[in-house]
Amino acid sequence: MSVTSPANLAHDGLTSPRRYLAVAVLLTTLVLVVLDGAIANVALPSIAASLGADASDTVWVVSSYQLAVLVALLPCGALGEIHGPRRVFLIGVALFTVASAACALAGNLPVLVASRFAQGLGAGAIMALGMMNLRFAVPHRLFGTIIGLNAMIIAISSAAGPGVAGAILSVADWPWLFAVNVPLGLIVLLCGGFLGHLPGVKRHLNAAVLVANTLMFILFFSGADRIASEPISGSILIVGSILCLRVLLRLERKNETPIVPTDLLARPAFRLAIIASVSCFTGQMLSYVALPFYLQHTLHMSPVLAGLYMVPWPAATMVAAPISGWLANRVKTAWLCASGGGLLAAGLLVAGLSPSDPRGIAFLAGTVLAGIGFGLFQTPNNRTLLLSAPKARSGAAGAMQGTARLLGQTFGGISMSIIFQTMPLSSAPNIALVLAGICAIVSGLVSLSRVRFEVVE
Repeated sequence: MSVTSPANLAHDGLTSPRRYLAVAVLLTTLVLVVLDGAIANVALPSIAASLGADASDTVWVVSSYQLAVLVALLPCGALGEIHGPRRVFLIGVALFTVASAACALAGNLPVLVASRFAQGLGAGAIMALGMMNLRFAVPHRLFGTIIGLNAMIIAISSAAGPGVAGAILSVADWPWLFAVNVPLGLIVLLCGGFLGHLPGVKRHLNAAVLVANTLMFILFFSGADRIASEPISGSILIVGSILCLRVLLRLERKNETPIVPTDLLARPAFRLAIIASVSCFTGQMLSYVALPFYLQHTLHMSPVLAGLYMVPWPAATMVAAPISGWLANRVKTAWLCASGGGLLAAGLLVAGLSPSDPRGIAFLAGTVLAGIGFGLFQTPNNRTLLLSAPKARSGAAGAMQGTARLLGQTFGGISMSIIFQTMPLSSAPNIALVLAGICAIVSGLVSLSRVRFEVVE
């Protein structure tokens, strides 16, 4: 596990076969994090019964993890640039592994929630710096393909999460959902030397900036969580998060590499890719929440059958993502993203506006189309986002990629809560699917507007 010199890394990736070992380590860690985020929901009833906790309180097992990821993304992106992406990434893996063990050993809900928060901080470092490590591991000509593979792995892991959780819970208690992370985390740490070493850049990270960043996301997340049930207090909290953002930007107005990457957002291609990503993930979250209700309440399917009807979307994404990664090396990514947004919108509108059919034929056609569109959009959009940033700012770009995804999903969750509270259940899923389709159209149009900024490499 010899260390590659910074000069060689900066040239064009690691040498073979170390390159492939590094990619394997990074993708394994990605599977670990995505699966962990997907399996916890399934275990909530078992956790509530085992710990004698109220079912509503156990939601914080999921929420604390999501909040910690949001809080950690931007600071970890900056820390990776300062201290080197491999070092901060592996610290994140170590924290995630230790916190997983703490989750498995937790004897009460507060300890479990605190452990999940620590797990989320580790996951934030992994998500922020995974792409930076990938960018320095593979040659430029392979990066589009790797991003497609990355998207496919995420789709497979997300789809497999509930099934993996169900399989574990059928033979063991809920702590094993977290305990299985420990040996995998240790393997990643042992193989961490395969990742390329890149020295950091000397710069200062202000403590006041970290406080403002943390408060911004805590207030935003808390406001989003309650805005549907308590609109006034939820709105006040969200306004507070906006004020924290203003303070954060003011604190870093003279910083050439700010934690909120305004230097990257000033680049049209990067800015438009972020906006398109937020819009696309808002639509994705709206549809992911609405689809099970549509299947069970509109088409009157059983939960098991509804679960089977949800499979075509991620399956289609698995197929489309690597293909779009290959195409991204040959076609302007703006055209690919616009086409993907259009197909995603068409699929959602077909699913949401078609007459009810007990066999769900139109629904299946719509979700397959949506899955293809999502895969066609996501891979080239991420490629644009990451490659429009200088290599030295890859940490900030990766952190913004994760932040855009989580913000979009949060907006989608807020919108879905409002729809459920203001519309009858019989029509709420259809309205949500139409709104999700509109979000997809917006993401496609925003992507189309960046055609003039791109050249095919």
